[in-house]
Amino acid sequence: MIQKKLLTEIKPNISKAVFFAKRQLAELVCDAVNLEGIAYTLPEVQTLLDGVTVGGHKISDQMITLNQAQAWKWLFQSVLSGNFEISKDFVLQLHAISAKEEALEWGCFRNGRVMISGTEYLPPEPAKLDNLWFEVVHSISAVDNIVNRAIYLFLYMARYQFFYDVNKRTARFMMNGILLSNGYPVINVPAKRAAEFNSLMLEYYDSGDFSDMLDFMISCYDPILLEIMAE
Repeated sequence: MIQKKLLTEIKPNISKAVFFAKRQLAELVCDAVNLEGIAYTLPEVQTLLDGVTVGGHKISDQMITLNQAQAWKWLFQSVLSGNFEISKDFVLQLHAISAKEEALEWGCFRNGRVMISGTEYLPPEPAKLDNLWFEVVHSISAVDNIVNRAIYLFLYMARYQFFYDVNKRTARFMMNGILLSNGYPVINVPAKRAAEFNSLMLEYYDSGDFSDMLDFMISCYDPILLEIMAE
Protein backbone atom coordinates (compact mmCIF):
# COMPACT_ATOMS: atom_id res chain seq x y z
CA MET A 1 0.00 0.00 0.00
CA ILE A 2 1.56 3.27 -1.17
CA GLN A 3 0.08 5.22 1.75
CA LYS A 4 2.07 3.20 4.31
CA LYS A 5 5.33 3.95 2.52
CA LEU A 6 4.52 7.65 2.19
CA LEU A 7 3.63 7.89 5.88
CA THR A 8 7.20 6.94 6.76
CA GLU A 9 8.46 9.88 4.71
CA ILE A 10 6.30 12.74 6.00
CA LYS A 11 7.73 15.47 8.21
CA PRO A 12 5.25 16.03 11.07
CA ASN A 13 4.18 19.66 11.21
CA ILE A 14 1.15 20.74 13.25
CA SER A 15 0.60 24.10 11.54
CA LYS A 16 0.88 22.57 8.08
CA ALA A 17 -1.40 19.65 8.93
CA VAL A 18 -4.09 21.95 10.36
CA PHE A 19 -3.74 24.34 7.40
CA PHE A 20 -4.56 21.60 4.91
CA ALA A 21 -7.37 20.24 7.07
CA LYS A 22 -8.95 23.69 7.15
CA ARG A 23 -8.69 23.83 3.37
CA GLN A 24 -10.57 20.50 3.26
CA LEU A 25 -13.29 21.55 5.70
CA ALA A 26 -16.22 21.47 3.25
CA GLU A 27 -15.07 18.10 1.90
CA LEU A 28 -14.61 16.66 5.40
CA VAL A 29 -18.10 17.77 6.41
CA CYS A 30 -19.69 16.63 3.15
CA ASP A 31 -18.22 13.14 3.34
CA ALA A 32 -19.12 12.78 7.03
CA VAL A 33 -22.79 13.63 6.56
CA ASN A 34 -23.08 11.55 3.39
CA LEU A 35 -21.75 8.56 5.33
CA GLU A 36 -24.78 9.13 7.58
CA GLY A 37 -27.16 9.14 4.61
CA ILE A 38 -27.55 12.92 4.36
CA ALA A 39 -27.28 13.71 0.65
CA TYR A 40 -25.59 17.09 0.52
CA THR A 41 -23.33 17.82 -2.43
CA LEU A 42 -19.96 19.49 -1.90
CA PRO A 43 -21.14 22.82 -3.40
CA GLU A 44 -24.21 22.73 -1.14
CA VAL A 45 -22.05 22.16 1.95
CA GLN A 46 -19.75 25.00 0.93
CA THR A 47 -22.77 27.28 0.47
CA LEU A 48 -24.10 26.27 3.87
CA LEU A 49 -20.73 26.92 5.51
CA ASP A 50 -20.74 30.35 3.88
CA GLY A 51 -23.91 31.12 5.83
CA VAL A 52 -26.47 30.65 3.06
CA THR A 53 -29.36 28.22 3.55
CA VAL A 54 -29.66 25.53 0.87
CA GLY A 55 -33.19 24.58 -0.22
CA GLY A 56 -34.50 21.05 -0.56
CA HIS A 57 -33.05 19.71 2.69
CA LYS A 58 -34.55 19.05 6.08
CA ILE A 59 -33.77 21.49 8.88
CA SER A 60 -32.39 18.59 10.92
CA ASP A 61 -29.95 17.71 8.12
CA GLN A 62 -28.75 21.31 8.03
CA MET A 63 -28.26 21.28 11.80
CA ILE A 64 -26.25 18.04 11.68
CA THR A 65 -24.07 19.42 8.90
CA LEU A 66 -23.37 22.67 10.72
CA ASN A 67 -22.63 20.73 13.92
CA GLN A 68 -19.91 18.82 12.07
CA ALA A 69 -18.36 22.03 10.80
CA GLN A 70 -18.45 23.56 14.27
CA ALA A 71 -16.83 20.46 15.79
CA TRP A 72 -14.02 20.61 13.23
CA LYS A 73 -13.39 24.28 13.96
CA TRP A 74 -13.31 23.61 17.70
CA LEU A 75 -10.90 20.74 17.13
CA PHE A 76 -8.61 22.93 15.01
CA GLN A 77 -8.58 25.59 17.71
CA SER A 78 -7.89 23.02 20.42
CA VAL A 79 -4.96 21.54 18.50
CA LEU A 80 -3.38 24.90 17.64
CA SER A 81 -3.72 26.16 21.21
CA GLY A 82 -2.23 22.95 22.61
CA ASN A 83 -5.47 22.07 24.40
CA PHE A 84 -6.26 18.83 22.61
CA GLU A 85 -6.12 15.86 24.95
CA ILE A 86 -7.30 12.28 25.09
CA SER A 87 -9.49 12.66 28.15
CA LYS A 88 -13.08 12.04 29.11
CA ASP A 89 -13.70 15.76 29.65
CA PHE A 90 -12.40 16.60 26.20
CA VAL A 91 -14.38 13.92 24.38
CA LEU A 92 -17.56 14.97 26.20
CA GLN A 93 -17.05 18.58 25.12
CA LEU A 94 -16.49 17.41 21.55
CA HIS A 95 -19.61 15.24 21.59
CA ALA A 96 -21.63 18.16 23.00
CA ILE A 97 -20.82 20.05 19.80
CA SER A 98 -20.97 17.27 17.21
CA ALA A 99 -24.16 15.62 18.54
CA LYS A 100 -26.09 18.67 19.73
CA GLU A 101 -29.87 18.15 19.33
CA GLU A 102 -29.23 14.99 17.29
CA ALA A 103 -28.42 12.33 19.88
CA LEU A 104 -30.80 11.37 22.68
CA GLU A 105 -28.33 13.08 25.03
CA TRP A 106 -25.15 14.92 24.17
CA GLY A 107 -22.04 15.80 26.15
CA CYS A 108 -22.29 12.73 28.42
CA PHE A 109 -21.75 8.99 28.21
CA ARG A 110 -24.96 7.05 27.64
CA ASN A 111 -26.83 5.74 30.67
CA GLY A 112 -28.76 3.07 28.81
CA ARG A 113 -28.11 0.11 26.52
CA VAL A 114 -27.80 0.41 22.74
CA MET A 115 -27.67 -1.87 19.73
CA ILE A 116 -25.82 -1.63 16.41
CA SER A 117 -27.93 -2.36 13.36
CA GLY A 118 -26.65 -5.19 11.16
CA THR A 119 -24.68 -7.05 13.81
CA GLU A 120 -25.41 -9.33 16.76
CA TYR A 121 -22.61 -7.69 18.75
CA LEU A 122 -23.91 -5.77 21.77
CA PRO A 123 -21.90 -2.80 23.11
CA PRO A 124 -21.00 -2.83 26.82
CA GLU A 125 -23.52 -1.91 29.49
CA PRO A 126 -23.38 1.76 30.56
CA ALA A 127 -22.02 0.97 34.05
CA LYS A 128 -18.81 -0.27 32.40
CA LEU A 129 -18.14 2.76 30.20
CA ASP A 130 -16.06 4.86 32.60
CA ASN A 131 -13.64 2.02 33.28
CA LEU A 132 -13.53 1.10 29.60
CA TRP A 133 -12.61 4.66 28.68
CA PHE A 134 -9.60 4.58 30.99
CA GLU A 135 -8.65 1.14 29.67
CA VAL A 136 -8.77 2.46 26.10
CA VAL A 137 -6.63 5.49 26.95
CA HIS A 138 -4.09 3.26 28.69
CA SER A 139 -4.08 0.75 25.84
CA ILE A 140 -3.45 3.24 23.03
CA SER A 141 -0.79 5.08 25.05
CA ALA A 142 1.42 2.03 24.57
CA VAL A 143 1.19 2.27 20.76
CA ASP A 144 4.28 4.07 19.40
CA ASN A 145 3.02 4.49 15.83
CA ILE A 146 0.97 7.72 15.84
CA VAL A 147 -1.31 6.75 12.94
CA ASN A 148 -2.05 3.33 14.41
CA ARG A 149 -2.69 4.91 17.83
CA ALA A 150 -5.19 7.32 16.31
CA ILE A 151 -7.04 4.63 14.35
CA TYR A 152 -7.14 2.30 17.36
CA LEU A 153 -8.85 5.03 19.38
CA PHE A 154 -11.44 5.44 16.63
CA LEU A 155 -12.08 1.70 16.53
CA TYR A 156 -12.33 1.27 20.29
CA MET A 157 -14.74 4.19 20.58
CA ALA A 158 -16.89 2.98 17.68
CA ARG A 159 -17.16 -0.53 19.12
CA TYR A 160 -17.86 0.45 22.72
CA GLN A 161 -20.47 3.07 21.70
CA PHE A 162 -19.85 5.47 24.58
CA PHE A 163 -22.79 7.62 23.42
CA TYR A 164 -26.37 7.05 22.36
CA ASP A 165 -25.54 8.37 18.89
CA VAL A 166 -22.85 10.15 16.84
CA ASN A 167 -20.28 7.61 18.00
CA LYS A 168 -18.31 7.07 14.79
CA ARG A 169 -18.22 10.76 13.96
CA THR A 170 -17.03 11.71 17.43
CA ALA A 171 -14.50 8.87 17.32
CA ARG A 172 -13.15 10.12 13.98
CA PHE A 173 -12.79 13.62 15.42
CA MET A 174 -10.72 12.17 18.28
CA MET A 175 -8.68 10.12 15.82
CA ASN A 176 -7.94 13.22 13.80
CA GLY A 177 -7.18 15.20 16.94
CA ILE A 178 -4.38 12.74 17.69
CA LEU A 179 -3.10 13.01 14.13
CA LEU A 180 -3.20 16.81 13.94
CA SER A 181 -1.71 17.33 17.40
CA ASN A 182 1.25 15.18 16.32
CA GLY A 183 1.67 16.99 13.00
CA TYR A 184 0.04 14.34 10.81
CA PRO A 185 -2.67 15.05 8.22
CA VAL A 186 -6.25 14.02 8.91
CA ILE A 187 -7.82 10.81 7.64
CA ASN A 188 -11.05 11.38 5.73
CA VAL A 189 -13.35 8.52 4.75
CA PRO A 190 -14.73 9.42 1.30
CA ALA A 191 -18.49 9.05 0.85
CA LYS A 192 -17.83 7.03 -2.32
CA ARG A 193 -16.30 4.33 -0.10
CA ALA A 194 -19.29 4.21 2.26
CA ALA A 195 -20.32 0.65 1.34
CA GLU A 196 -16.81 -0.66 1.95
CA PHE A 197 -16.51 1.28 5.20
CA ASN A 198 -19.85 0.07 6.53
CA SER A 199 -19.20 -3.56 5.56
CA LEU A 200 -15.78 -3.62 7.22
CA MET A 201 -17.15 -1.91 10.34
CA LEU A 202 -19.82 -4.60 10.72
CA GLU A 203 -17.15 -7.28 10.45
CA TYR A 204 -15.05 -5.44 13.01
CA TYR A 205 -17.95 -5.12 15.47
CA ASP A 206 -18.39 -8.89 15.39
CA SER A 207 -14.70 -9.84 15.54
CA GLY A 208 -13.01 -7.01 17.42
CA ASP A 209 -10.05 -7.53 15.06
CA PHE A 210 -8.43 -4.21 14.05
CA SER A 211 -6.48 -5.49 11.03
CA ASP A 212 -8.82 -4.90 8.08
CA MET A 213 -10.15 -1.59 9.39
CA LEU A 214 -6.62 -0.37 10.10
CA ASP A 215 -5.61 -1.04 6.50
CA PHE A 216 -8.82 0.52 5.20
CA MET A 217 -8.41 3.73 7.20
CA ILE A 218 -4.80 4.16 6.09
CA SER A 219 -5.88 3.56 2.47
CA CYS A 220 -8.19 6.58 2.81
CA TYR A 221 -5.17 8.89 2.94
CA ASP A 222 -4.70 10.99 -0.19
CA PRO A 223 -1.20 10.10 -1.50
CA ILE A 224 -0.77 13.64 -2.84
CA LEU A 225 -1.38 15.13 0.60
CA LEU A 226 1.15 12.73 2.10
CA GLU A 227 3.68 13.76 -0.54
CA ILE A 228 3.08 17.42 0.31
CA MET A 229 3.61 16.68 4.01
CA ALA A 230 6.95 15.05 3.12
CA GLU A 231 8.29 18.19 1.41
